[in-house]
Amino acid sequence: MQYVISILGILVVLFLAWVVSSNRKKIKFKPIITMIVIQILLSLLLLNTEFGLIIIKGIAAIFNKLLEYAAEGVTFVFGGIANEGEAPFFLTVLLPIVFISVLIGILQYLKILPFIMRGIGYLLSKVNGMGKLESYNAVASLMVGQSEVFITLKKQLGMLSKQRLYTLCASAMSTVSMSIVGAYMTMLDPKYVVTALVLNLFGGFIIASIVNPYEVKPNEDILEIQATEKQSFFEMIGEYILDGFKVAIIVGVMLIGFIALVAAFNNVFELLFTISFQRLLGYLFAPIAFIMGIPLSEAVDAGAIMATKLVTNEFVAMLDLSGGDYQFSERTMGILSVFLVSFANFSSIGIIAGAVKGLNEQQGNVVARFGLKLLYGATLVSILSGIIVSFIL
Repeated sequence: MQYVISILGILVVLFLAWVVSSNRKKIKFKPIITMIVIQILLSLLLLNTEFGLIIIKGIAAIFNKLLEYAAEGVTFVFGGIANEGEAPFFLTVLLPIVFISVLIGILQYLKILPFIMRGIGYLLSKVNGMGKLESYNAVASLMVGQSEVFITLKKQLGMLSKQRLYTLCASAMSTVSMSIVGAYMTMLDPKYVVTALVLNLFGGFIIASIVNPYEVKPNEDILEIQATEKQSFFEMIGEYILDGFKVAIIVGVMLIGFIALVAAFNNVFELLFTISFQRLLGYLFAPIAFIMGIPLSEAVDAGAIMATKLVTNEFVAMLDLSGGDYQFSERTMGILSVFLVSFANFSSIGIIAGAVKGLNEQQGNVVARFGLKLLYGATLVSILSGIIVSFIL
């Protein structure tokens, strides 16, 4: 029965993408089917094989070691602030982003990261039926982040059609930056975080191929990456340290605001309607949770977490999932964990539109106009990833 629901879920997601498609006649179904099969095979590899377990453990070990290194710096500066045995979220989860940001900067400086992004992007373009630019952008978004990726494409932004710009922005919203993956792994099982990263990469292409189909002519498919201004090694390190700290502060401030708002909404709704705001959202999202393969008995609670992620951000939802008093099965925990690993939320519309507008005002306005459609597509990517995992768990 669970396989029937999962198959039905995939068909529902594809239908919901088809409903808002800008050109249904141009949809290429062969690459879409190929990528869904690849998603299922990769999920099977990562979650159900010994080799996949070795990969997951290796990646988790790397991030655990990075977090240990980061803890050395955090403890030196903030040691003694926390009481014995306590682990403040800002110190243990957010501040390590600074160290991982520096590592990304070093890999960029040594030209290792651009080489990897171009190589994987080229291979992806052979599978997804899209251009090299779109494929590079999806990998680059995963490596450097949803706003920073547009800096590397600054020269080409002004020449992009509305259709291609949508695909680039959808990829940026569907993935997550490697700089905060370590933070996610402190709240979720690493195997689900790694699986989500891979699935979202292909899921972004699948949904974009339906919502926004188009042909890329050979003379338009030129990948010209903007070279950053030459800096000394220590200038670069200083810049990435500050960038990482800005991300940590921004996430921390957003958490304070969003968690406080959710608490306030819950209290007001309980006073007026005898039901919390999150519970109400849970009922609205329960059907989506069900088609993702989550049992009806857990669908309302799962729907509340999914809705929290959409209206606030993934950190708030992850904290709710990991710290809440839920009695979810292991399968539901896996599906929800995969769903939460993306930037698909309302605040990301402003972040992406602002990033593009800072580089090209006209194109930034274009992004702002299709912002809701962008969020709609990215949310479908998260739902699809959760459904794919439900086949395996």
